[in-house]
Amino acid sequence: MTIRPDPAALARWPDVPACYDWLSLDRRGTWRLRGEAVEHAGLAGFLNANYGRDESGNWLVHNGPQRVYVALEYTPWVLRLHPDGRLTTHTGAGVAAVARACLDEEGNVLLDTDLGAGLLDDRDLAAFLAECRLADGSVADDEALLAVMAGGSGEGAQARSQVSWRNLPLQAVERAAVAERFGFRARPAP
Repeated sequence: MTIRPDPAALARWPDVPACYDWLSLDRRGTWRLRGEAVEHAGLAGFLNANYGRDESGNWLVHNGPQRVYVALEYTPWVLRLHPDGRLTTHTGAGVAAVARACLDEEGNVLLDTDLGAGLLDDRDLAAFLAECRLADGSVADDEALLAVMAGGSGEGAQARSQVSWRNLPLQAVERAAVAERFGFRARPAP
């Protein structure tokens, strides 16, 4: 979902500077202006409707001809897992496909979706974990999940770390490597 500026707006205001360090997205999908949560439904709707990425992996909101770059607390998308199994983003967009499921060393779930990398909202972790299975089809236990978080190291880790979610192997990922691994910039800068 690459955003391209409106050519007519650029023609009217060709020298509008880009904006950095004003807008951020927290790990629960709340927009923040200068650290304060955006509570106005109209403004949140505008931000959701105009959110996308540029060619360099920066996430931003177009405000007419102006690019307002978004500082990401973790990933570009925050995902919700609904009781019926659907996944949606913090903007309300539906996720059509998940290519990879990962667990970081802190227990955060990251999903590589058709829209890009998303952090599963922590309020949906219990539902996600209930869907995680071992190779024999049984529900993944804490020991197996901890083995994934540890990167599959330790005695017997190979057998315990074979955890899957919706038939996708649950992979370990280090939080510090997430932006590079999934191809986005968490802190855009001029």
